[in-house]
Amino acid sequence: MTEQAAIAYIENYGWSTTRLGLSRTRELLRKLGDPQKRLKFIHVAGSNGKGSACAMFQAILRAAGYKTGMYTSPYIQTFNERIQIDGTPIPGDRLAELTARVKPIADAMEDHPSQFELVTAIGMLYFYEEGCQIVVLEVGMGGELDSTNVIEAPELAVITNIGLEHTEYLGSTLEEIAATKAGIIKPGCHCICYDGAEEVTQVIRAVCGKRDVPLSCVDFTRLTPLDYSLDGQTFTWDGKAYRLALLGPHQLHNAALVLTGLEALRARGWEIPPDCVETGLRTVTWPARLEVLCRAPLFILDGGHNPQCAEALARSLDQLLPGQKVVFLAGVLADKDYPGIVSLLLPYAAGFVCVTPDSPRRLTAEDFAAYLTAQGAEAAACSSIEAGVYQALALTGPAGIVVAFGSLYLAGAVRTSFPEQVRLWREDGMPAAH
Repeated sequence: MTEQAAIAYIENYGWSTTRLGLSRTRELLRKLGDPQKRLKFIHVAGSNGKGSACAMFQAILRAAGYKTGMYTSPYIQTFNERIQIDGTPIPGDRLAELTARVKPIADAMEDHPSQFELVTAIGMLYFYEEGCQIVVLEVGMGGELDSTNVIEAPELAVITNIGLEHTEYLGSTLEEIAATKAGIIKPGCHCICYDGAEEVTQVIRAVCGKRDVPLSCVDFTRLTPLDYSLDGQTFTWDGKAYRLALLGPHQLHNAALVLTGLEALRARGWEIPPDCVETGLRTVTWPARLEVLCRAPLFILDGGHNPQCAEALARSLDQLLPGQKVVFLAGVLADKDYPGIVSLLLPYAAGFVCVTPDSPRRLTAEDFAAYLTAQGAEAAACSSIEAGVYQALALTGPAGIVVAFGSLYLAGAVRTSFPEQVRLWREDGMPAAH
């Protein structure tokens, strides 16, 4: 089996739809020898900030000398990004070899595992066979019935900021969604909770009490922002200064969540020296989260796709680019609350260049542009994401600002096409990016 054949098998349309539940993953892993039972985990659930928190945990644990796996979704540019060890995606030959071992077992099951369940099983095998000392495991959707929840008690159960999302699967209120995400909390772990909406915190606290799990809610009074720029930001935590490579005020809150988690890990016997924390935060990378792709003109890529993300983007623009208007390169999914997103970002818009994300759930560029025009915005539809990147660059001029947002499905294509579009832009006589 080749790498391409492995990915094609995993992404087979027949089992690519979302199906919550643990029975298929448990059966598949049992037939593979239950590799997950010989691994230690940091299990991360939430609506926003999961990926950023995972990236910070991984960077710090790697700096501390631990062989660290990380499992996240979706990917930005390459499928292999979803399964990483020490920041390196799974090699294609290993993905192919593991998929070839999983395939006959999965195909023999009466209820065939879904795409996400297949990837989860492959990831568990890879992390075990490569000797990972700890795995940072991001929940795919929800928590209680998510495929990743087949693990036994993790070292940490981490709950990031929670908002209304996937209501057709998880519930229509914050309390219902919080209860679903609290399903990752198991006796024997330590729970770390982003102290956000009070109704969410109450649910998490009640579940921890019922399961006799110690709970640490983030105390944001311990956090003091110092300064920020397009190169990063500095802050203090209990008076100690740190530099964080990721941009935006919301990332300071994610860092506070991670720092609270590190205290719990140390209490459980993990050795994480202070200088390794500094190194991890200073060097962490996480693509498509307020990522600066170009400085002249300024081109920022953000995968934000719901109103909570749009609010964080708006706060970041206020902080980093006060009073300035931007050209938005935007593409959204039809099942997302794009009216809510647009209402938050319209005040910052000099105009919109609309594109169609590469997803069956996409809202077409034409339909999105028509919606924006009805809201009083200047909006144009482009035939491709590549054309949209070029048009957005051309509209700004050398001193302008482009912000791409709306979907991680859009972000990958922007990242892939960006160098070529900058080359074309330069050949038109405009300044090169630097």
